[in-house]
Amino acid sequence: MEDIERTPISPGQLFPVLKRIYARMNEAMNTNRKDRKLKDYLGISAVGIAMAAADVIPGVSGGTMAFILGIYDELLSTIKSFNIQLVRLLLAGKLKAAMAHVNWKFIVALGIGLAGTFISFAHLISWLLEHHPVPLFAFFFGLVLASIVAISVHVRWNIYMIVACVIGTLIAYITVRLVPMDMPHDPITLFWCSAIAIMAMILPGISGSFILFILGQYKFIIDAVKSFDVVALLPVIAGITIGIMSFSRLLTWLLKRFHQITITLLIGFMIGSLWRIWPFRVILETATRPDGEVVPIREAAVLPDFSSGLFWLSLGLCILGFAIISILDHLKSKANPLMKILGR
Repeated sequence: MEDIERTPISPGQLFPVLKRIYARMNEAMNTNRKDRKLKDYLGISAVGIAMAAADVIPGVSGGTMAFILGIYDELLSTIKSFNIQLVRLLLAGKLKAAMAHVNWKFIVALGIGLAGTFISFAHLISWLLEHHPVPLFAFFFGLVLASIVAISVHVRWNIYMIVACVIGTLIAYITVRLVPMDMPHDPITLFWCSAIAIMAMILPGISGSFILFILGQYKFIIDAVKSFDVVALLPVIAGITIGIMSFSRLLTWLLKRFHQITITLLIGFMIGSLWRIWPFRVILETATRPDGEVVPIREAAVLPDFSSGLFWLSLGLCILGFAIISILDHLKSKANPLMKILGR
């Protein structure tokens, strides 16, 4: 059999392909709900995949992915639609009107991406966290750093915005440095821990997975997901439902009334969370849980060994993550500062 000559794809050829893919995703976000087609909902499912992949990582927020990929406002308004009016429609037997009220097609499309990816990624991420944590966190460090840059250029910066950003940074930094607690796994504890975690999960920069890690529930819930332990997951689902329904209303109100300050506060959350996902760190102190598992309770961020192959692999993955978000942002806004510099 004759060898087939393969022509390498140049960056100039790759960019139009990425542009067409993102154009479809962006079209899905901006198309009127009534005019959306199957390809639009596939774009929303793709955002769900990105959110789920981020949410599984302790230290990375799925809210960041929703924010940068353009569905954040619709996500909050959809969550907020689960209200008294929905109950009235259901009690009156108006099922069609109830489904339209909650934007059900958006929920299904996003849910398919979220649920399918979360279940499948639970195994992969557990393995990567155990065997290759440094490259994994390097990639997500690049994603979050690029998100901060992309969102910051749209803020009208003044003294009030700077103060809000500093406050958000301090809150996140203090949060991610908390020592993991040794909590029980009874239904009541799982309920309120899940409610707190989901509030964090929809905030850009604050990782719900890390909140679960701090509260000593992360591994237990991940194991329950992998084994489909319905009994253990029921209080988790209940906590998620109550937490997200209540907090989304507060966040929607803040974005509507104090949009710029809220955005800068969220940017601060992302900046403060960078300490937690810095790839190179050393464990200073550990503790042994009742089940025999040894967990780190105090860590320190350190500089990498610049001569090691691990550093160069991690740097490459960090740059890749940064580039992905920068390209996606520029295809949507045409205002990404890095892409503007490269364009010149």
